[in-house]
This record gives sequence, C-alpha cells and structure tokens, in this order.
Amino acid sequence: MSVATPPASSAEASGHGRWRQLVADWSSDQRAFQVSWGKAMMWIFLLSDTFIFSCFLTGYMTVRISSTIPWPNPSVVFGLKIGAAEVPLLLIAIMTFVLISSSGTMAMAVNFAYRRERVRAAVLMFVTAAFGVCFVSMQVFEWSKLILQEGVRPWGNPMGAPQFGSTFFMITGFHGLHVSAGVIYLITVAVRLLKGRYDGPGGKGGTGGNYQIVEIAGLYWHFVDLVWVFIFALFYLW
Repeated sequence: MSVATPPASSAEASGHGRWRQLVADWSSDQRAFQVSWGKAMMWIFLLSDTFIFSCFLTGYMTVRISSTIPWPNPSVVFGLKIGAAEVPLLLIAIMTFVLISSSGTMAMAVNFAYRRERVRAAVLMFVTAAFGVCFVSMQVFEWSKLILQEGVRPWGNPMGAPQFGSTFFMITGFHGLHVSAGVIYLITVAVRLLKGRYDGPGGKGGTGGNYQIVEIAGLYWHFVDLVWVFIFALFYLW
C-alpha cells in the first residue's frame, strides 16, 4: 500500500515562490533593490577599483616610511623652469585644476541628460573628454621629463630612494590608464547620445528614453577625479 506524501506547508510554498520570483527577475534583467543593473554593476566595479587603489597607496606609504634612503623632494622633482625661476608643482597644479574642472562639466552633462537636453549633455561630455585628454597629455610630458631629463626609472632613481620610480610610475600610470579609458567611454556615450540611441519611442528627447547611461559614466569619471585627489596629496604634497 502506497503512503501519500504530506503536502508542503503554506510557509514553504510561499518561500519557494519568492525565490523563484527573485531568480526570474534577475535572469530577465529586472531591477534589484530599485537600482538599475547598469548602475549597480558600475558601483561594484568602482568598489573593486577602490580596493586596488587603496592597496597601491598603502604599499606606497609603507615603502616610503620604511625607506632608509631620503625620498626625493616633490617640490624639486616636479618643478617647472619658467625663465630663470624654478616654479614648484606648477604642472601638477594645472593638471589638478583641469581634472577637477572636468568633474564640473560632467555634473552639468548629467543634469542636462535628466532634463532630456541630449545635445547639451553630449557637448559637455565632449568637453569633459577634452579635459581628460589634456590631463593625460600633461602626464605624458611629466613622465618624459622624469625619464629623459632626470633619469628616473622603475628600478632606480638618481635623486634618492630607488622605490620612488616604481611606485610613482605604477600608481600614476594606473590612474592615467583609467583616465584614458574614461575619455573613450565618454566619447562613445556622447556620440550615441547625439545619434538618439538612448531615446524612447517618442523620438528625440521622448519621454520613453533612458539617459541614465550619462549618470553611470559620470560615476566613473567622478571616481577617477577623487582618486587623483588622494594621489595628489600623498605623492606631490607629502
């Protein structure tokens, strides 16, 4: 004689139902916790990048504190000669001003995007990208000066502690890579914005469009600017 299996309790059934609904929502690219997938993934990426930069900067501070050889004076190493005068940190100050200004133009682009003024938003994104190109160009000049004129190498440094070259090129190079990738990202989004790729069924600027990609790009760019503030303080002012 067969024994009937007792029916599952209503609590178990509702629990299984909630899990099935959660899996269905995630697999169909639905929003989780009222945050779009694009924004959530960008936050996760930025969190992982925060850990990487934190490890780099912590390692740099440890090496610098424990070094028995004097560390090069940033005011001298990163100074620019204007005529007969040596101006300390002039190039770095300009680089910082350019990058911080780019955060302002990016914020304005996000504002215009949410007001559905896509042309103005795209123009401001191009301006932000131009600031980024300017920053990277000045960084290339800075590297060229240190390598060709000062003789700094990743494995040596004639001005003091040999670890200076390795930590400097690694951290500023990794940040410069982020800025370069951000420039490409901003230009790509701006071009698509002008072409109406993010507009809804209502056409250009229609209410059905989704311009949140501009805010997501802004999150990345503001993160890059914030990281530079820490690099500026620890490398050039310390």
